[in-house]
Amino acid sequence: MATEPSAKARAWVLFDRIVACAAPEGVHSNPWTKGPDGQLRFEPDFETLARLLGVPLHLRAGTQSGVPALALDVWLSYELRRAGFNADQAWPRPVHPRILPAPIANLLKALPIGLRKAVADRIEKDGAITGATSSNGIILGKNYLKQVDVVISDWVTGPELLISTKRMDSSYGKNAPNRIEESYGDAKNLRLRHPLAALGFVFGLRSDILQKEPATAEWLFDLLAKLGREDDAYHATCLILMEYANDGAIPETGEEPPVTALPEPGRELADDDAPAPTPDAVVDQDIARFPKVAILKEAIPEELAPGRFLAAMVTRVLGATPVNMHKEARKRRASPQLRKA
Repeated sequence: MATEPSAKARAWVLFDRIVACAAPEGVHSNPWTKGPDGQLRFEPDFETLARLLGVPLHLRAGTQSGVPALALDVWLSYELRRAGFNADQAWPRPVHPRILPAPIANLLKALPIGLRKAVADRIEKDGAITGATSSNGIILGKNYLKQVDVVISDWVTGPELLISTKRMDSSYGKNAPNRIEESYGDAKNLRLRHPLAALGFVFGLRSDILQKEPATAEWLFDLLAKLGREDDAYHATCLILMEYANDGAIPETGEEPPVTALPEPGRELADDDAPAPTPDAVVDQDIARFPKVAILKEAIPEELAPGRFLAAMVTRVLGATPVNMHKEARKRRASPQLRKA
């Protein structure tokens, strides 16, 4: 008897379709622009972000499902591919399994078709072969393991980029202090072991906090900015203000369970996050019914702007690696689109 797909499995079908439509045949637009003032800017694709944020609203996926925050992870990975990092470098990948080291991906591509399928099936069933499950990146910090939401890493280089995401859609006064405390501790834990990695933090926040709890919003914005200034915290921080109708609120079902240990070597892992095959026409019909989400770009402080954040992350990765690495990312940054006044 077939089991009902998990919320994440259903979400991945929608996420993958949205990202595929945003980059037809895997061709991504160049996010770098240069205006008349000569300043180089990273222009995020907010339209795709709004669509991705509609997935948990459409599915009515609660916080414990992990889907609301996952929308941010998928978008950040997509933006890194727009910046020139390939699909196997930026995790989560746009295909299942979501985490797969580039050397393994390259090996798979080089295998004969029959053997490739057998090896790929084995990899998908055994998360320990990648050092993580198919959808969670687990990184060892100075003192403890940390699930990192968006990662660029390789066996040769080690972690090059580590971005943690948090999302809060309600109960701001109650939850905000805990989220900030957790984030500061995670930053120190990761930075002390991986000082050269670009370390970032993205906070997704429902915009009704500006009306319901303006004092909490002011306090939170200030602390987020400070997290990106301190020498032992994040290199940059980001705020995404999301506006959507009350009838589409994210159900509060508790926090995601923390990741405390790596899978045991050789242990088979049950993976219920693999997207089920679904015709594109059916998925497109679902996407057309999504609740509307808007990104309030003008209400985000400049120090926390998504474009500024992404520019800082990409620039730091390129600055910490030799010029013969990440060639496409370097090429895109050196060839910005010219913007009119």
